[in-house]
Amino acid sequence: MELILKQDVENLGFKDDIVSVKNGYGRNFLIPQGQAVMATSSAKKVLEETLKQRAFKEKSIIAEAEKTADALRGLDIKITAKAGTGATAGDKLFGSITTIDLAAAFKNAGHDVDKKFISINGGNIKRLGQYEAAIRLHRSVTVDLSFDVVGEA
Repeated sequence: MELILKQDVENLGFKDDIVSVKNGYGRNFLIPQGQAVMATSSAKKVLEETLKQRAFKEKSIIAEAEKTADALRGLDIKITAKAGTGATAGDKLFGSITTIDLAAAFKNAGHDVDKKFISINGGNIKRLGQYEAAIRLHRSVTVDLSFDVVGEA
């Protein structure tokens, strides 16, 4: 079943993408939730015209995303967290560091990045050290960023 996405759907595609999904997923979830519409020939023509009109606006949005990406690459992010002491729990954290904490660190640095666009390699962080994250600013602009998790002094 071919559908046109009306909004970004995680692990499937971005807004205005034409995707092929199983019939049940499209009919029972995506269409009733308002996340997609059937990709009929008339809907495809309307989408094509909309994409042509949006192409000009998209250039300025991509330029802004690239500017933000360059600013994020220049950041040195250090997230402090409580960690265990002693030989057995030397670098284990009390709790974990998630995308919420990373989004808060970006906000403190003056960049507003939504947590749903941040992906930490390996999932939640439970130990001190250096880690990598991917930040998606636009469908064609992704930033790979390294950050440190340090213990509180």
